[in-house]
Amino acid sequence: MTNEIWAQVSEELKQAVGANNHTTWIAPLRFEALVDGVARFHVPTTFHGNYVLQNFGDQILTQLARAGFAVQRLIFAQSASAAAAPRPAAAQPKTDAASAHLALEDDDATPSATLDPRFTFDRFVVGKPNEMAHAAARRIAEGGSLGFNPLFLYGGVGLGKTHLMHAIGHELRACQPHLKVVLTSAEQFMYRFITALRDKRMMDFKQLFRSVDVLMVDDIQFLGGKDSTQEEFFHTFNALIDAGKRIIISADRAPGAMKDVEERITSRMGSGLVVDLFPTDFELRVGILQAKADYYRAQYPGIVVQPGVYEFLAHRISNNVRVLEGALTRLFAFASLVGREISLEMTQDCLADILRASDRKITVEEIQRRVSEHYNIRLSDMIGPKRLRSYARPRQVAMYLSKKLTSRSLPEIGRRFGGRDHTTVMHGVRKIEELKATDSQIADDLELLRRALEE
Repeated sequence: MTNEIWAQVSEELKQAVGANNHTTWIAPLRFEALVDGVARFHVPTTFHGNYVLQNFGDQILTQLARAGFAVQRLIFAQSASAAAAPRPAAAQPKTDAASAHLALEDDDATPSATLDPRFTFDRFVVGKPNEMAHAAARRIAEGGSLGFNPLFLYGGVGLGKTHLMHAIGHELRACQPHLKVVLTSAEQFMYRFITALRDKRMMDFKQLFRSVDVLMVDDIQFLGGKDSTQEEFFHTFNALIDAGKRIIISADRAPGAMKDVEERITSRMGSGLVVDLFPTDFELRVGILQAKADYYRAQYPGIVVQPGVYEFLAHRISNNVRVLEGALTRLFAFASLVGREISLEMTQDCLADILRASDRKITVEEIQRRVSEHYNIRLSDMIGPKRLRSYARPRQVAMYLSKKLTSRSLPEIGRRFGGRDHTTVMHGVRKIEELKATDSQIADDLELLRRALEE
């Protein structure tokens, strides 16, 4: 790969991450070398490299793969003089570089560089919305007897699924270093599978994945529609389960709610312990901010955060923890540059765009569109007069969400559903209230739609 090709990839990334993020975080990267599947970049500061790794690492790997480069690992180094071929992962210095094995390693030991050093149990803030997921992950990491396998973690963006998987890896490496632990994404699994098919090395691929002691697969929903990859994953899954090996899987939705994933796979994934990481509450968001601030103070010594800032952020940015953490990152970086305390006034000025986006109001029309797409029906049929069950139930779901997520009155909602009476809306809302307590599919649909609308 040359600097010219990286420039083209960088332009593609601009479309994925947005112009502002690209200018701030991607544009300053300087490509140095691609050796043995490891792409190395120069970054202006260690903090810059860590931020890019955490927030854009997956997207960079995806764009590089689309450009035809088999990149398995990214290294962001502050020292420009270190452009020589990277040393083995275990020898990478921790002080001047951030590295990410987002693909699978072929050795028998758990590769330390596979795991993000920030994602440990010590740094995971536990609250009511995530305490069950944390407890289950701890049980696996401690190697105790399990009454479940696999562990399936699901929830919206930034709720801690990936953090817990990395934390399990860290704990297993420390306490049971003899185990072969693999953490990979669904996209990397698919990439390795396709590469093995192309190179006629399927036996190597099978041996690699089926010889592990612990397999962790992140974002499994991306296997949807990839029939051949699903077939191989199904056999890998069964082989490991039959051998008594541990499997941890994460997704953005429950097993039964995943589209274009074979039923036999979703059934097997749901046969263990399925845990929903609920959206964070106010207290947990404040705790997350305080924990992150402790981490940032080590990089920005002397910065003072005035009272009320954490509470303000936790109140205004409630739907996405990654956005919340990104906001705090920006505040610390800005305060360091201008040499000022982080006050409420600075917070409002520095984060004006993020706060505006978080204040976005959900509309009835947006709910109708999302629901019709979710149930694969035409919007005109959902709003129209037809009373077929295939239209009536999605219509009631949309009415229920309109009542819960907007400030519109029942008559106003009825008018937007083809001029229906407010009593019809009341009946629809009441019906969904009853069903969500007894029908797990309806409950999953409601949760998935709510998260999609609030992102």
